[in-house]
Amino acid sequence: QVQLVESGGGVVQAGGSLRLSCAASGRTFSRYTMAWFRQAPGKEREFVAVISWSESSNTDYADSVKGRFTISRDNVKNTVYLQMDSLNAEGTAVYYCESTHVRGTMRTAGWFYNWGRGTQVTVSS
Repeated sequence: QVQLVESGGGVVQAGGSLRLSCAASGRTFSRYTMAWFRQAPGKEREFVAVISWSESSNTDYADSVKGRFTISRDNVKNTVYLQMDSLNAEGTAVYYCESTHVRGTMRTAGWFYNWGRGTQVTVSS
């Protein structure tokens, strides 16, 4: 199993940027689809972004973050990133990194079976 550790969260003003990182253990990181989900207080966990493990590293984003967030991966460093720009109040949440060996750009949490403890992002107005 892959172990995932998120970092990079913090407090940022509305309109600002943060970059989250997720470091993964294991030798087969390059063959895992990686995703970011988030959970705001009192709300269910929701999909944010996904990057597949194919050669083209296909990506997909929730409509609410499309054009503002960018997911990327570095298979040498075993790390996936989430660059978040133009953050708004909706961005306040705990962000979780999740992984699966299934190749694709899935949006449903049920496809993923490894996840980290999360990192808190707070967007202040």
